[in-house]
Amino acid sequence: MSLVKLTIKGISYSQTQNGAYALILSEVDGERKLPIVIGAFEAQSIAIALEKDITPPRPLTHDLFKNFADRFEVVVKQVIIHKLVDGVFYSSLICERDKIEEIIDARTSDAIALALRFKAPIFTYKNILDKAGIFLKTPPSKKSISKKEEKVIENLILGEDKESTKPPRENYSRYSLTDLNKMLELAVAREDYEAAASIRDEISKRE
Repeated sequence: MSLVKLTIKGISYSQTQNGAYALILSEVDGERKLPIVIGAFEAQSIAIALEKDITPPRPLTHDLFKNFADRFEVVVKQVIIHKLVDGVFYSSLICERDKIEEIIDARTSDAIALALRFKAPIFTYKNILDKAGIFLKTPPSKKSISKKEEKVIENLILGEDKESTKPPRENYSRYSLTDLNKMLELAVAREDYEAAASIRDEISKRE
């Protein structure tokens, strides 16, 4: 199976699910995007690696891993998103020490947070992108997080995040495939990546 190189396009804060974010990955030599729903802590860690102006008061878990790996001369060479099951992406860290290569299983959000810190490339298999990738009719309006999203992440860093009264996540299982495909097109048009990822995952479960 052929590998497809991905780059991080941005992070979109969920408008429907409290504490959730959509990480947008984009194929380097194509137009498809791969939205992946991640948690607040992982979004915070990835955003900090992307936005150099935000510095946490103490090293985050992924920073500690990087420092530990540097001390013992372990290098993350690349990250591969190798499997998609029931809407869950599975990834591997390809690591090297003393010219010996090891493969370590990791959550995709953690793997990407580490890839940024090691400046390692991110790949997925073509069949995964064929199954889960979506086309955007227009490019995203923002490549990095907005000021509002940055404030949310800063609050997370400082421990000031408060409970929200946002509505619960939409239950897409009650819709037909025809309805889901229409909803996916609408979510993509609105650049609601978190909803698009959830709808896409529901469609994938039925195929």
